[in-house]
Amino acid sequence: RGNLQQTARYYRPKIESLAERIDELLEQFGLMEFANQKPDTLSGGFKRRLMIARAVVHRPQVVFLDEPTTGLDPQARVAVWELVSQLRKSGMAVVLTTHYMDEAERLSDRLVVLQNGKVRAVGTTRELLGDVVGEHVVVMPFALAGTVQVEVWLSERGVRPSTVLADWHFALDAAGLAAFVAEFSNVRYEVRPPTLD
Repeated sequence: RGNLQQTARYYRPKIESLAERIDELLEQFGLMEFANQKPDTLSGGFKRRLMIARAVVHRPQVVFLDEPTTGLDPQARVAVWELVSQLRKSGMAVVLTTHYMDEAERLSDRLVVLQNGKVRAVGTTRELLGDVVGEHVVVMPFALAGTVQVEVWLSERGVRPSTVLADWHFALDAAGLAAFVAEFSNVRYEVRPPTLD
């Protein structure tokens, strides 16, 4: 509580009904039971909640969150996702940077994908997955018999597989997947929907 009170003193004009606003944030962010504890006694996840509460104590129209879930355990990450979702539903614009593509997928209305300081793609998750990545992702071990033929087939179509551990990952549209299945019915692979990763 004291941390939020101190932070609120920095904002001008002064925040009206500050005590009520702090109680509202403590409740919304699941911090009420820790209201009288020092911030350094909180776990990493609750410290992150407090950080976000401090950023919105003055009811801004836009809040910038720079990698808010880095270093958090899965349960704490989901709790922060819920808070971000609540902020968006309340009408606040949230600009969020993240290296976690599942986080970007779940929390974004609009994405900007940067690589080496350059914009690589802009759009909704659905647009980026369909237009940029492809409709389907084929995953297959590259050590299997027949991968040379698969590599030639992909090369002829301008498709370069990505290597992840011992697997090839490559994106195909519906027609490409149908052609691949017809050509390589004897090769073991799996098909999954694309993700931003």
